[in-house]
Amino acid sequence: MARKRKIGNAIVYLILIVMSVIWLFPILWVVLTSLRGEPGYYVGYFFPKQITFQNYINLFTNPSVLPFGRWWVKTMIVAICGCLINTSIILGVSFTLSRTRFKGRTTFMKILMIIGMFPGFMSMLAVYNILKGIGLNQSLVALIIVGAASAAMGYHVCKGFLDTIPKALDEAATIDGATRWQIFTKITIPLSKPIAIYTLLTNFLGAWSDYIFPSMLFGDQQSKYTVAVGLYWMTDFRRIDNYYTQFAAGALVVAIPIVILFICLQKFYVEGLSGSVKG
Repeated sequence: MARKRKIGNAIVYLILIVMSVIWLFPILWVVLTSLRGEPGYYVGYFFPKQITFQNYINLFTNPSVLPFGRWWVKTMIVAICGCLINTSIILGVSFTLSRTRFKGRTTFMKILMIIGMFPGFMSMLAVYNILKGIGLNQSLVALIIVGAASAAMGYHVCKGFLDTIPKALDEAATIDGATRWQIFTKITIPLSKPIAIYTLLTNFLGAWSDYIFPSMLFGDQQSKYTVAVGLYWMTDFRRIDNYYTQFAAGALVVAIPIVILFICLQKFYVEGLSGSVKG
């Protein structure tokens, strides 16, 4: 029995090693490509013959041709504003639906769920025409507004977490004279740090990596691109041979904020997700 268990464990470890290699291979390939000194899209070898950091330098030293630094800053602004505003909306909607009972509450929740099931790109053309009509097309404000307008539909996970917080705390605070706003800010928010961090991360990641709507919004205005649209611009068939190694460098630079956030806030992310599942 012990021998069979050892064989079974060895097989599991072997499978995990193979999966790890498969998972790490693309990352290693991107890293090596970003350090490759030889230009060009296709080369017949895996390890570069010349190692250089010039591809990273080129991303930020020629803004008139490749304004990657401007793309990065614009995307960071949109991601930070979007995640803060969207998280505030989601927490407010979730608190209302979790702690209050009003006529039409169940219907409202069902409507939000049904609308949220439709892909967002189905309404992009209509949204773009509305933004164009009010003069907000091709602007960062439009990205923030559109993200905030649909934020309430992501309340499900957050509400599940808030349902796990005992309502007796709210009742005790009400007896002591606390208002709804005080209960929300002084009791619910401090106890909801894990789900708040989870919501911040998911909204930041969504805004940071969004491609479809920004590509429609900005069109051929290269200087206004976000990093996702800019990286795609670099891989166009007319430019890919000249910019491919810089594209790989840009992909790693784009990944840095997300990796740092997940490493620093991983504990809260896991607690928020597990708490919402229990709820």
